[in-house]
Amino acid sequence: MAALLGLRGKSVVTLLLACLLALIPAALIGWKAIDDIHRHFARAYAENYTLLHMQRIVAPVTRELALSRRFADSVVTREWLEAPDDAERRARFLEEAEGFRGQFTSRAYFIIDHDSGAYFFSDPDQVTNGMTPTYHLSRDEPDDAWYFDLMASSASHNINVNIDRALQQAMIWLNVKVQENGRLLGLAGGSIDLSDFLDHFMRDVPAGILPMVVDPRGAIQAHPDTAHIAWSSFNTAFGAEDGQRLQYLVDDDHRAGVTQTLQEAMRRPGTIQHLEVAIEDQPRLLTIGYIPELQWLMVTALDTSLAQVLESRWLWTLVIALTLILGTLLLAFAYATERLILAPLNRLKASAQAIAGGDYRSRLPTGRDDEIGALSQAFSRMANQVERYTRDLEGQVRERTQALEAAHAKVAAAHQQLGDSIQYASIIQRAILPDTQLDRHLSHHYGVLWKPRDTVGGDFYVFRATERGYLLGVVDCAGHGVPGAMMTMLARALIDQAIAHHSADDPAALLTEIDRRGRELLPAERLPSSIATNMDLGLVWVDPQRRELTYAGAKIDLYASDGEELIRLKANKRALGHRRPGHYTNQSLPLQAGWSYTLCSDGFLDQAGGSHGFGFGNPRFEALLKAQAGRPLAEQMRAFEAALSAYRGELPQRDDITLLAFRAEPAAGPASHSPTETQPD
Repeated sequence: MAALLGLRGKSVVTLLLACLLALIPAALIGWKAIDDIHRHFARAYAENYTLLHMQRIVAPVTRELALSRRFADSVVTREWLEAPDDAERRARFLEEAEGFRGQFTSRAYFIIDHDSGAYFFSDPDQVTNGMTPTYHLSRDEPDDAWYFDLMASSASHNINVNIDRALQQAMIWLNVKVQENGRLLGLAGGSIDLSDFLDHFMRDVPAGILPMVVDPRGAIQAHPDTAHIAWSSFNTAFGAEDGQRLQYLVDDDHRAGVTQTLQEAMRRPGTIQHLEVAIEDQPRLLTIGYIPELQWLMVTALDTSLAQVLESRWLWTLVIALTLILGTLLLAFAYATERLILAPLNRLKASAQAIAGGDYRSRLPTGRDDEIGALSQAFSRMANQVERYTRDLEGQVRERTQALEAAHAKVAAAHQQLGDSIQYASIIQRAILPDTQLDRHLSHHYGVLWKPRDTVGGDFYVFRATERGYLLGVVDCAGHGVPGAMMTMLARALIDQAIAHHSADDPAALLTEIDRRGRELLPAERLPSSIATNMDLGLVWVDPQRRELTYAGAKIDLYASDGEELIRLKANKRALGHRRPGHYTNQSLPLQAGWSYTLCSDGFLDQAGGSHGFGFGNPRFEALLKAQAGRPLAEQMRAFEAALSAYRGELPQRDDITLLAFRAEPAAGPASHSPTETQPD
């Protein structure tokens, strides 16, 4: 994929990745900044909303309270309460009260005579006629406790929210004491319809905003849901239910904080206090301001996730602007890369290709003063040197080629001579192998597997027939190739001399004689330590008439098997020519029909192969002997060769390999074929 992009694509992708890597922390920082801005604006929004609605609350209630105070402080009102039964004073009061009633928002007023407990109420539907009391207040009546508690307190007035759930009527009562020189005359004031007030207070509430009004103890005085409003007659904080107190609308962890914030707001009138809480498991920002005139607190609960504090369109404008800037930057970078880098490189590439094709007339663009110009100049100098060196080398190559051709001809001639010599040596080595004698005397009762590692080798086998029997053997001389082949010539001569001086029916004596004569011809003290002259040799004398064989060996064992049983006659562990002479003895076995007798050099047993590269080994070789013992000897040799080749696999042949096997003849023996000793070819 990277190769298909090219330098232009890689540059643009690199820039894009760099921009993205830079944008990731920038986006995180920007998001954090936007979140902080959002929280700041949300806090300011909630604070301004609280301040605004504090004014909206203060204005009508303050107006009604001021009007109620004027009503209660009126001389006419006080004169009448001092003498309620005075008809003249009552008339003046009714006349003045009607003026006040027209000014009250609810078009209603009330007045209480403290001495008699008479409660008078007047509204457009129930105009007091003759000042007949609506009812009389009693200290024994629980519902009237609010009045006596207020009159016993030091407060000059009281603002109370009263909800009659049976009548589904909610009113804000403004209760002002009527006093004359410190003496309590009664209570007077007006009212505001809470439903109208809430409609004015809660009108067009934005999404995510919950406005409330509470008293100093947290009792809710105004709420969009009237079920949360504390409706007891007086001292509402003590009579309010849990759901009618601000502390119980928030989660348990913030209740103490709400109480503390309410107290802080009352200690610092004119300021807005903030608190983050959870209402109904949703995070909310509370802003609280105190209205000292009414002894109320304005509370705003803001859901920052719903409130439209920031305009989303400017965020989209910012994203689109950033995208356009990034796209413009990428296009400008791609264009600059093409003009400043790729185009000069393409010209440099075309010139280099021409030079590579042998056209040195093409000149590179070297007129630039930047890195590409320096590269072009360096490449131009290199091209000039290459052109000069090429001309020099062509002449040298022609001279060297001629010299190499002459040397190659000499090497080829020498190689031909060496190959011819080796082939000639192979012919000579094969001439000493007794294949003709074996065919003549044993017919198909023998099998041979002879595989030199090279064209010639250090392994060979021997056969000598006499009137009483015949001698077979396998010889493994030290060395491979031509040195090994030369050793086989010497070994063959030593074997012939030993047979000439000793009887062929005594293999042990032959081994001893061969070892002695070899030490005389090749004394160890006259030879370098790096040259090995030892040989492994196994000899078997077969007496067909007595149906017996005699064996002696130096590191080459004799194996006998009929397919079910395997007999192994072990050789002496010292090779002929070893620095310490060995003692060789004869071992005998009966010659039985159906048995195969085998001699094998160590090249077969030591051949590396298999999955681990180990040698073929005696256990595997013996199992193969038993498995093949019943088959014709020619087939056995093919099976041995196939098994060895399969085991070797791709590994090279390690050593010369010779394997010689024979069986007893069913007839009287080979003497009937050749009454005299047969010499090898």
